[in-house]
Amino acid sequence: MEKIVVSNNAEPLSHGRTLAEARLDSAPSDLMVKLFELPHLERELLQFHEYLQVDIAHTIMLAEQNILEPEQARLILSTLQEIAAMGPKQFPVDPRQGSFLLQVESYLFHQIGESVGGRMHTGRSRLDQGPTVRRLYKRRLLLDVFDQIIRLQEVILRLASKHADTLMPGYTCMQHAHPTTFGHYLLSFSTKISDDFDRLRCAFSRLNLNPLGAAGLAGTAWPINRTRTTELLAFDGIVVNSKLAREAYYAAEVAAALSFVMSTLNDLATDLHLWSSHEFSFVETADQFCGTSSIFPQKKNPAGLEVVKFAAGAATTWLTNALATFRAEGTGDVVMRELPLLDNAFAETNRSLRLMAAMVESLAVHKKNMARAADAHWSTATNLADQIVRGGSLSFREAHSLVARLVRLCVDKEVSVRDVTSELLSDAARMLGIPGPGLSTEVIRNSLDARAFVNSRTSLGGTAAAEIDSLIETARTVIGEQYEWLAARHKQVETAAASRKNAVARWLG
Repeated sequence: MEKIVVSNNAEPLSHGRTLAEARLDSAPSDLMVKLFELPHLERELLQFHEYLQVDIAHTIMLAEQNILEPEQARLILSTLQEIAAMGPKQFPVDPRQGSFLLQVESYLFHQIGESVGGRMHTGRSRLDQGPTVRRLYKRRLLLDVFDQIIRLQEVILRLASKHADTLMPGYTCMQHAHPTTFGHYLLSFSTKISDDFDRLRCAFSRLNLNPLGAAGLAGTAWPINRTRTTELLAFDGIVVNSKLAREAYYAAEVAAALSFVMSTLNDLATDLHLWSSHEFSFVETADQFCGTSSIFPQKKNPAGLEVVKFAAGAATTWLTNALATFRAEGTGDVVMRELPLLDNAFAETNRSLRLMAAMVESLAVHKKNMARAADAHWSTATNLADQIVRGGSLSFREAHSLVARLVRLCVDKEVSVRDVTSELLSDAARMLGIPGPGLSTEVIRNSLDARAFVNSRTSLGGTAAAEIDSLIETARTVIGEQYEWLAARHKQVETAAASRKNAVARWLG
């Protein structure tokens, strides 16, 4: 997101006294302006459009409730339209005036006088206006993240479909465990990212509530209509208890859910990073996402994957920092509950999602290297144990011990999986003092075939072709449902914007 720099040398608009003058003996010190007001305003200007949305919606509601006279509403709304048209870079800002709410008021007073412009703030406080703005702003950023999550899921699903039968070793403890397929592996990330989407969707349900109208703490005696502003701002509901208007624990929840997204991206980036090494040579990121070395001429560094991993490291602190911030505030003496770290969290998550989608989309997959590794080191041993159990003479635990001893014997004798014999299996049985299963060399070698292993895993969610097809279809269904939900949220925001526009047009005549 683009940072907007505010100058401390802004020419003040002449409109009379500042908000603080009636209560305080002096204006803010230059130090206070430099260290607090300026950086605070720069952050608020990122939320420029949300501030105007709230001011417009609140003014429409005041007019419809006959709290404002028609001419007052017309003057205020027309001036707010002027401000909205300027944008954050053209709007005149004087940091000595204070927060952005006061900057807007200053402009209103200059244009239409304080006796009219000062009525816009009727029935509200910065303590409900500010939280409303911040919820709208975070909603916009969160909807962008939802868009990028779906984009990544679609890219992963396409690559998984393409490599549904691409053999590769599966790992536990970074050792060969069972053979699998690259498609099956990728589909696991489709599920993980779908879970991340749902965590964010749950947080969204608590974020997208309207605090406007709480008027600081105890509500207001003015006959406001909180349902109307809820509709005009595309909220799903209202923060009902007026004391909770400024609460922002939903922001900590969003931070936690974003950190889950980054954790998922880190897992994928870490695997692909490792598999990009010469020792594996399973995958290769496209050149545009790589770097080189200033000393090693041969190197092609997967820099994009490292960028994601680096960003994911900082993400582990987002929730704890959020909770620590709120813990220091308590519930009574709070000017405003803000969480600036979320700006960076949204930015990092969005960048990482976009980068990962682009890298996965252009990923080169070395199928032969993967298949060779899948057959290389006893990852199918479980299948041989199952075959022995089917013979009826041994339990699985006995068969497990027998195959483990066979592997140990073959490793000691430097016998490969392809060269194992029935005699070696019989030797292993004798070493353990158990009867040999009597399997032929052909049956043993067929049981240790990686492709046969993968095809035989027919249990729900396994690696057999039919199960992978089912996982792909499930992923398509989930993405489709999430896309429909997201499209409805975008439509809701668009409809609210149209409602505000139409209402403004009516009051402007």
